[in-house]
Amino acid sequence: MRRREFIKLLGGATAWPLAAQAQQGELVRRIGVLVNTVMDDPETQARLAGFRQGLERLGWREGRNIRIDIRYAASNTSDQLPSLAKELVALQPDVILSQSPPIAVALQRETRTIPIVFVALPDPIRLGLVSSLARPGGNLTGMLSYEEGIAGKWLAMLKELAPGLKRAAVLGNPKTTAYDYFMQSAQTTAASLAIELVPGRVETAADIERTIASIVRDADVGLVLPPDSTTISRRDQIVMLTASHRLPAVYSARFWVASGGLMSYGIDFVEMFRQAASYVDRILRGAHPADLPVQAPTKYETTVNLKTAKALGFEVPASLLVRADEVIE
Repeated sequence: MRRREFIKLLGGATAWPLAAQAQQGELVRRIGVLVNTVMDDPETQARLAGFRQGLERLGWREGRNIRIDIRYAASNTSDQLPSLAKELVALQPDVILSQSPPIAVALQRETRTIPIVFVALPDPIRLGLVSSLARPGGNLTGMLSYEEGIAGKWLAMLKELAPGLKRAAVLGNPKTTAYDYFMQSAQTTAASLAIELVPGRVETAADIERTIASIVRDADVGLVLPPDSTTISRRDQIVMLTASHRLPAVYSARFWVASGGLMSYGIDFVEMFRQAASYVDRILRGAHPADLPVQAPTKYETTVNLKTAKALGFEVPASLLVRADEVIE
């Protein structure tokens, strides 16, 4: 081997990964990602693809000037969550992308210096992650998942579809921080619509089957599915159960409806991951999370599955169809 080639090889070996240089001579920056699902979940991969697309639009590309280290926690209640957060922080990335409240909290416990961009958090102030939305003040900033009254809009959709609705169960894992938030935010609208809210606390597949079976013993009941890693990971089971019990349900995201759910109202998570890339970009270029305001969602989408509605025996009112961004037939 020639001396010049040997020096190049040696230099590349010693530089990676702490100060890796791409072929073009660019410094390779390291981005950590921690999500609350499994690797083979299609929705998760769509969101991560959106994140990569957002980075590429801003000039960041894997293998050239960034390296992305992804860890999958499976759920918000996974026993691996603390160790995965510790493992990711130990890599000393330049910035970390975080999904879900428990993940953001776990990462904050591990570092107060590495910048963290969170995605889809309902109330980061109450969690103690930021001082205010306008001036976060610490090492975290990011994107809110919903406005405070979102649960009320889910209830209103159920009532619009099924005017005789008297009770609505909110299905979710009580160990996730967001569950109580959505229950509380739904109270005012539930009262105005003469709907009794019923807690649907679930942690396992058996809990889901037992809870839904208990709910449907009463007539005129519906189901509300706020964002929750426990229910999302078992969405096929839930959609099947709502179909077998002919139960009207409203979900927090389009992918539920694409999987056979009845209707949804919520943010476009793939687009939100694209937007998160802009904050990662700004941090990589020198901005500090403390000075980047927490952003609220700017677009919500309504999706209705007419095929499912027909199978359940519901006629979707024209007022709901007109508002729908997408109707699946």
